[in-house]
Amino acid sequence: MTTPSGTSSPPSPRRRGLILFAWLWVGVPLAYGVYELVQKATQLFTG
Repeated sequence: MTTPSGTSSPPSPRRRGLILFAWLWVGVPLAYGVYELVQKATQLFTG
């Protein structure tokens, strides 16, 4: 949703916390998965 002038107001502090939680909820497992992928690929190609 946008305001008529095309600018948006900054998110409220509660919304900011929810956004941070959502990014961590997705980002932490993703980072762990990428780390594991690099570890397995290194083992696969280096023996």
